[in-house]
Amino acid sequence: MARDSQAALVALHRFGFGARGGASGDLVNAASDPRGFVKSELNRPSGLLLEVPGLQSTPALAQAVFEYQEQVKLAREAAAKAGTPASDATPPPAQPPQAAPPADNIQRRNLSLNTVATNIAGQSPDAKAGETGGNAGMAAADTMQQGAAMAPNAPMQQGAAKPPPQPLNIIQKTYRAEALARLQRAVLADCGFTERLVAFWSNHFCISANKGELARMWAGSFEREAIRPHVLGRFADMLKAVEQHPAMLFFLDNQQSLGPDSRAGQNRKRGLNENLAREIMELHTLGVGGGYTQEDVTSLARIITGWTFAGRQGQLGAPGNFVFNANAHQPGPQALLGKTYEAGGLGQGEAALADIARHPSTAKFIATKFVRHFVADDPPPALVARLQDSFTRTDGDLRALALTLVDSEEAWKAPLTKVRNPYEFLVATGRLLARVPDDPGLYLNGLNVLGQPLWSPSGPNGFPDTNAAWAAPEGMKLRLDLSAQVASRIGANIDPRDLLELAVADAASVETRRTIEHAESRQQAMALLLMSPEFQRR
Repeated sequence: MARDSQAALVALHRFGFGARGGASGDLVNAASDPRGFVKSELNRPSGLLLEVPGLQSTPALAQAVFEYQEQVKLAREAAAKAGTPASDATPPPAQPPQAAPPADNIQRRNLSLNTVATNIAGQSPDAKAGETGGNAGMAAADTMQQGAAMAPNAPMQQGAAKPPPQPLNIIQKTYRAEALARLQRAVLADCGFTERLVAFWSNHFCISANKGELARMWAGSFEREAIRPHVLGRFADMLKAVEQHPAMLFFLDNQQSLGPDSRAGQNRKRGLNENLAREIMELHTLGVGGGYTQEDVTSLARIITGWTFAGRQGQLGAPGNFVFNANAHQPGPQALLGKTYEAGGLGQGEAALADIARHPSTAKFIATKFVRHFVADDPPPALVARLQDSFTRTDGDLRALALTLVDSEEAWKAPLTKVRNPYEFLVATGRLLARVPDDPGLYLNGLNVLGQPLWSPSGPNGFPDTNAAWAAPEGMKLRLDLSAQVASRIGANIDPRDLLELAVADAASVETRRTIEHAESRQQAMALLLMSPEFQRR
């Protein structure tokens, strides 16, 4: 069978995380049967589950964080009685995020490096600086000192003593363990298509670890429990799992939402919180312009009152479990999107979600977003229509949706113009260098620097998915810094020309090949390889 290196590049970059280094033979295997190489992962749905020793369930994590918070409270009270400064009895505060150095402090680089970064950014005329978003404030505490190696160098005061690293608390340890498990799976995956699907759906149904201690504790378990089991299943099942997960309920404050006429609402003189209902319709299913009104948002908010999770006191159930609190539920029938849902407690909301999942606007919204992520910022209408039809015809079968995408001609013929987001870039780098992460610090800090802190978007709409966000000149210069630092740590033991053949082969352009061959050192050649269009684009 003839081998097609360009199709192999599409298979590995558009659908996966790129070729692995070492003796993986990914490019050769993909070149022999590009579509089959991508589809092979779809035949192993059990491989999506992340069952790693030490990773606990959401209820177990809730119990752990509640116990930790109680210990902090008792320690502070004891310190107050003893007259000890409160800071001595509390966990160390999060370190401030590492900012990019001012332009005049950035180290001088070879002109060819700057040219590569500028050229990559310049190919996207819509690219703007400052659109990546993301609040790295809380995440900075989780990166530790090892992560600083991936950040632009900051000047140190001469003779200043380096403070000892603070011990991690249970929340930081859990967050890092979850991050490490996810990163290792992505770096080791054959193609990475199913891990790309996990990342896509996790961003679609995003929460933010920056919401608070529970959100940071639950960020990984939310993905493991609500996203991964359904990535190749039905959309309606994923939607239900997501909206009933304690992490989503906490993130969008549904535990605070009380039916105005419910027993709890009348006693507490508090009413609806529409956050979850609004995001279900606007961001999770129908999309803006999907045919719903503000009245529908309010109606859905009433329907899902009582959807909450058991708190530290366990009055509604075991702490950290989803529960339906009938005392907080708005009684009576509700009209939503032209249909009346009779009073039925929990079943009323589940019936509404099931219908929204099957709504034509949901099919169009999901198909458009899917194609935008994998193929082009401006999704080809014919391809969107086919995915929309697949979604509708199969009752939201997400495996069928992925297969329709892989079987399309557009997905293989469209040029590789989308720039990898920071997560994809860092994972692809680890794969190419055959470095399985044993500590998440380097990756977490790199993601913070590049504007995509793990599980921590700045809003419920998730991280952006267009070149305007990730191909901005400032972002490319930060990637250049990281690439140069990676190259300096690798040293001269690896020949970048060998990696170019392993990862791209004859799909490499003459210009890229010449640039790498004429580099002044192996370290410079490695940085140029990581910044090349063949590596940056998917």
